[in-house]
Amino acid sequence: MKTVTILQNDAGQRLDKFLLKLMPDMPKGMLYKLIRKKDIKYNGSRCKGMEILQCGDVLTLYVKEEFFATAGKTLHRAASGNITPVYEDADVLIVYKPSGMYAHGGNEKNAVSLIDEIQKYLLDRGEYHPDEEQTFSPALCNRIDRNTEGLVIAAKNAQALRVMNAAIRDRQVQKAYLAITAAPLPKRSDVCTAWLKKDSRQNMVKVLDSPPDKSWQKIRTGYRVLAQNGSRQLVHIDLFTGRTHQIRAHFAHLGAPLLGDPKYATGRSAEENQCLCAYALTFSGLEDSCLSHLSGKCITANMPEFVRRYFPDFRFG
Repeated sequence: MKTVTILQNDAGQRLDKFLLKLMPDMPKGMLYKLIRKKDIKYNGSRCKGMEILQCGDVLTLYVKEEFFATAGKTLHRAASGNITPVYEDADVLIVYKPSGMYAHGGNEKNAVSLIDEIQKYLLDRGEYHPDEEQTFSPALCNRIDRNTEGLVIAAKNAQALRVMNAAIRDRQVQKAYLAITAAPLPKRSDVCTAWLKKDSRQNMVKVLDSPPDKSWQKIRTGYRVLAQNGSRQLVHIDLFTGRTHQIRAHFAHLGAPLLGDPKYATGRSAEENQCLCAYALTFSGLEDSCLSHLSGKCITANMPEFVRRYFPDFRFG
């Protein structure tokens, strides 16, 4: 028998979801069988698995010890905690991810990811105590491609993670990008609609003006040309949908691939990675949440190095 007391970062989620995190090696079918057999009790009573956990609730689990996750999370040994915070409060951390870094781990090279560095940063500052957490660790709310740079949001606690994930899903977080195209766009500004389909085998997407079947996803991309230098254009981009490689593939489809894009641009470039930066985040509709202090804020990054390199005289405003 094992007794588990619900902590602050465990509260607010469904009982069955919590148990699957607490016992990651347990098959779902076995978990629900244990619930039906009353081998899992919620505050001393029978449960259904749909209960919403509150801080201080007590679970009694008649489960073999082998199914429980090892206490404490192991951080990446090579993580240094060296990140570039752009905004930080008690709930969220917005950092600038450099081009070439993975947002999450799990890649074949076991490289240090952005979330590895964030967790080490918070650990060093005494804001993250992995040995005291049962299921939670600081997590990213959004992600950008490995070779895209710019702003990424991380949640420091479970409540902030739930609220921010819902805000992103409900389009309460508007994302703006800066990019340099290798060729001129058809217009100086436009909002373009197309359809996209992912090819998982090649880790690429295809874009068409009309969908041949229902498996294609509708995309909308807005842009405004800010400056031009020869055939290159500096472009402000607004995403109205957020699909895999949407900006890169859509701009290539428009005949203006991003400078340096290794997948969607034709021809060689001195750039190792695409000139694309997640530049600004604008928050709205959060007034009645734990993140109300973010509502109405626009967080912007410093001017990307690739902009200074190709458009040294450009200034906003």
